[in-house]
Amino acid sequence: MATNDPASITDALIHPYLNHAASMYEEKYATREDIDNGMRFGCGLPVGPLALADRIGIDVLRDALAERHAQTGDPLHAPNPVLERLVAEGRTGQQAGRGFYTYAAAGSDEVVPDDETPTDAAAGADVRTVETVGVVGSGTMATGIVEVFAKAGFPVVVIARSQEKVDGVRAKIEKNLGKAVAKGRMEQAAADETLARVTGATEREALADVDLVVEAIAEQLDLKTELYRDLDRICKDGAILATTTSSLPIKDLAAVTQRPQDVIGMHFFNPAPVMKLVEVIHTDETGEDVKATVHDLCRRTKKVAVSCADRSGFIVNALLFPYLNDAILLVDSGAATQDEVDEAITSTYGYPMGPFALLDVVGLDVSLAIQEELKTEFEYEGFEPAPRLRELVAAGHLGRKTGQGFKTY
Repeated sequence: MATNDPASITDALIHPYLNHAASMYEEKYATREDIDNGMRFGCGLPVGPLALADRIGIDVLRDALAERHAQTGDPLHAPNPVLERLVAEGRTGQQAGRGFYTYAAAGSDEVVPDDETPTDAAAGADVRTVETVGVVGSGTMATGIVEVFAKAGFPVVVIARSQEKVDGVRAKIEKNLGKAVAKGRMEQAAADETLARVTGATEREALADVDLVVEAIAEQLDLKTELYRDLDRICKDGAILATTTSSLPIKDLAAVTQRPQDVIGMHFFNPAPVMKLVEVIHTDETGEDVKATVHDLCRRTKKVAVSCADRSGFIVNALLFPYLNDAILLVDSGAATQDEVDEAITSTYGYPMGPFALLDVVGLDVSLAIQEELKTEFEYEGFEPAPRLRELVAAGHLGRKTGQGFKTY
């Protein structure tokens, strides 16, 4: 690879990512729309991976992956069988009028409905009544989720470990609302009404009458399972128990309750009031009415919901972090510099950040933990975290939050 060749840099990183997305689609882990919406609304990308594959050309992508696989022997570079099947059917992408999606005409970028176009997940399904919400936690994510529901008109009960933390949640929301008023995005009366919907308590018993509980506590299985046992005891029959976990098996939380059908994942993205995406994760036991209710809630809170099963990484992290890890390995191979990689990705594909800038924003410790989870889940050696990622984390260089990561701030 030529060091300063942007096309070689982007192909080395983007093609495996597209192949991974094609694998998700082929496995029926998620629909094409949910895969693409996950990356668009969860990462701010201008186009999702399957739509991008259609733009590039399925045949072009297949051939490029086959060539790369011949060079590397990496199983993730072997073209997924769905690519071969689409090419054999003449569905080579936008130029042919059909690929993963169907287009108005050959060469058109207008997607039209076809036999795979999904219906509204909540349409026609039984939906439970949700009028009040409880949120357990007082960190950044919990506070953001409280704000989302309060803005949407729901009375919200915040449960935190101390009154000081409860007050901190209200103070942060009040500050955010004040900024919105100052910028003319909200009337003062609406801000006052929003804040008035937020109440707090230090005892979980205050959740006895809520219709939905969203927990956003530390990512530790023992803490979460203890909480779910307590919620199972406290919450009324029919209350939905949702978790914002990005890494722990939801089935393990459901298993400690007597109501596994009521347990679901609602993975918000940070900052929750700004980011549009919510990954809705179901276990084998999650009730159909619970899934439909959560999709309806996402609509009511003006979020974009995508559905997937209970597997580490869900949609977004499972696609994003191997791509970020590959970027580190690419630079460490001497094929390009960090700045060249970031510039190639942003200028070629219009991504809001290159991989190294994004790694520093996410936090290298978070990135390392997620990559390790993906390796464990998929049992694939190619997901081994890059050595330099481990070294930086060990040195305490965690990104923007410490002032130094892959870049210095």
